[in-house]
Order: sequence, then C-alpha cells, then structure tokens
Amino acid sequence: MGMSQRRRLIAPLALLAVSGLALAGCAEGGSSSGGDSSGKGETVKISGGITGSEADLLNKSFDQFTKDTGIKVVYTGDKGFEGNIVTKVSGGSAPDIAIVPQPGLLKSLVGTGQVKEAPADVSTNVDKNWSKDWKTYGTIDGKFYAAPMLANVKGYVWYSPAKFKELGVEVPKTWDDLLTLTKTLQEKTSAAPWCAGFASGDASGWPGTDWIEDLVLRQSGTDVYDKWVAGDVKFTDPQIKQAFDAVGTILLDPKYVNAGFGDVKSINSTAFADVAAKVADGTCLMTHQASFLSSNFLDVKTKDGKAPTVAPDGDVYAFVLPGIKEGENTIEGGGEFVAGFSDTAATKKVLAYMSSPEFANARVKLGGVISANKNADASLASSPFLQDAMKTLQDPKTTLRFDASDLMPATVGSGSFWKGMVSWIDGKPTDQVLSDIQAGYKN
Repeated sequence: MGMSQRRRLIAPLALLAVSGLALAGCAEGGSSSGGDSSGKGETVKISGGITGSEADLLNKSFDQFTKDTGIKVVYTGDKGFEGNIVTKVSGGSAPDIAIVPQPGLLKSLVGTGQVKEAPADVSTNVDKNWSKDWKTYGTIDGKFYAAPMLANVKGYVWYSPAKFKELGVEVPKTWDDLLTLTKTLQEKTSAAPWCAGFASGDASGWPGTDWIEDLVLRQSGTDVYDKWVAGDVKFTDPQIKQAFDAVGTILLDPKYVNAGFGDVKSINSTAFADVAAKVADGTCLMTHQASFLSSNFLDVKTKDGKAPTVAPDGDVYAFVLPGIKEGENTIEGGGEFVAGFSDTAATKKVLAYMSSPEFANARVKLGGVISANKNADASLASSPFLQDAMKTLQDPKTTLRFDASDLMPATVGSGSFWKGMVSWIDGKPTDQVLSDIQAGYKN
C-alpha cells in the first residue's frame, strides 16, 4: 500500500449544501443543526491520538471549512489518547469530537453514555460514500454513532528498492518466499534484515498485533478470522498459535531483528515510527507496517541528507505481505472514526464535513494519508504508492477485513493483546502469552 496531476475538488460549503451534501444539515431527513444558529464564530475542539506533523496537517485540512462557515476547528493530539479518553469522558472532560482509532474503544466510549448518535446528515453521507462494512464498524447495539474518517491498508512490508537491486533479490510472492528472502539477505549482509518497533506509550504492542492478524488471515482464512474477532475462536486455539509461531520465525530470531536498534528485546523499546529512518538510510532492509508509515518518511532523511522518494525505483517502497499461496489479495485495514460529544450546530456541521468527500480530499491532498471514501479522489494522494493503496480500498472487489484487535473488546484488543505482544517479545512462552491474552475477556 510519477505523481499524476492533482485536481482541486474542495468546493465552497454553500455550494455543497445546495448540491445536497448536507454540510449544514440540509440533507433530506437531516438535522436542523441547532435551529437558526449557524455556528459562525464558534470553536469546535477535537481530540485524538494523531500527533506531530500529521496533527498539523489535520488542522490545516479545516482551513477551507472555516473560511466557508466561520467555524473554527482546533485539533489537539494526545499520545496517550487511547488510555486517557474514557477517563476524561467519564469525568466530564469530553471534547466536542473525538477521533477514535478502534471500534472496540468506541464501544467503551458509548458505554459512558456521553457519545451522541450521529446526526442524520452524517448517516446520509456515510451511506453515500462508504461501503456498508465501514458504517457497521461505527454502529453499536444497532445505533450509528461514528463516521469513518481516514483509513490505511495494513500488512505492507516496507523496503529499499535500491538495496534489493544491489543485493540481487526480488520482492517475494509467497510467505515461504519471504522467509527465503529473509535468510538470503541475512547471509549476504551478515546483519539482521528486519527492524520493528512496538513502543507507542500506553498503546505499546499494537504493531505486533498487526503481524499476528495478517498471519491469521493468510494462514487460516476469513472465516476463522471473523470467528476470532467475534470471540468464537479463542487465542489458545491452535490456529492462532500457528500465526504466532509463523511471526516468531522472524521477530524472535536474533539473526533477523532488530536492524539498527539492537537485539530482539529492543523491539519493545523502539518507537514504531522510528523504523522509517532506518529503512530510508538502508540500515534496515524490511519492516512490517501499514500504509500510514509513508507519512513518517516525510520527517526523515536518506544518507545524502535528502527526503526519501517513495517509489518502486526510489529510496523506499512497499509490497503487501504475501499470502501462503501466490496471488492471494485479501487485505487487512484500519482507520479512525469520528464521534461527537456535543450537539451544538457548529459541532454537527464539523461532523457532517468530516463525513464528506470534500474533507477526505482536503486531508489527502496535504500528503501522507488515504481514505476509503469511495467518492474521494485517489489521484490527490501524495505518492504513487498512496494512490494505489487508496484505489485498493475503494475497489469493490477488494476483500477487506478490519484490524482484528480494533474490533475486539477493549480489554482484549487494546488491553491484553497489546500487553501480550510486549511480553512475547520479552521472552514469555507463547502458550502462556496466549492464555494471558484470552484472560482479557474475563475482565
């Protein structure tokens, strides 16, 4: 998961309301957005886990909206968002809007009783612009609360095309090919070819869950994956252990990790985004991460001091983690959901805008991200890689499964599963780790 010419598609909101996009609550059957109030001059506060340069770009994506409506939008990122937001909401300190990265966490927030059901115009926009599955992920107990925002394709392997060419190796087509490539690269360089980082504050361990989910999906198929998400296949099931064992052939082997950072245990002390710099300068030949890692390459330099080019013949690129059989194309994805805690007219207008193709285009064209909004313009994505990834998400033929840990109850998906991955890297036996993760369902 050369750039085509971008086309500016951000229309004035007044025009959008006339054309039925309901940005001011004008969709058929939509909300009145607070009676006669326009929301002009009000400030809407948004909170989420997006930080750094990505947070700056997110704030910038509201510039046109503010010009058209007079509503100011202020996004504030919190690195500990996942661990803090439920406590803040329960304590009466909810933002106007939260950008929630896991449906499981959304369910916990809805459980506080503070999340507002999505306005009717937001629901209309989601019906127009996303597949049914995406709306389902924002629906709790039959009520629709949160529209999807941005998305990502998980399960990419980022690498250096230049180094691959120099070493005389090619992109693998199957899982066994990937293992052979790993062994070949280690023998050719006498160094670990892979790097990984699980450190992410209170969310440490989540990059490891992506590895496991990819292998469950590839080894056991969508039926087992879905039953695992639903809790009908337990973590102690042999099919889940099989996935851990497969991932362990790479992540638990000191010959294969952790390039540029240390030994196996250094995975837990390495920030997940820090691997980008090592791939860009050729120290690390491969890392497993979602499409959003492309944004992290905006902040790093190659050995010659330049920003890395993301292209098949550039400094960095990515291939989808191959399946067990050649040609398999089922992918895992993730994304954020936009939940409202306020029912002011200004908040409703921001929620409606964030569920429109115009917001998707405004953010995507700023670089580093993609959207699954099927009416957004994939050509606006900031690299050929992201354009392809976005088209993959928009393609109705794509078999997509949402990140499993994000769909599981928060006590497991963002609790015992995350913690279990950290313990596993630290050396705890796999059977014990699986039992510990499964115990999260009892909490």
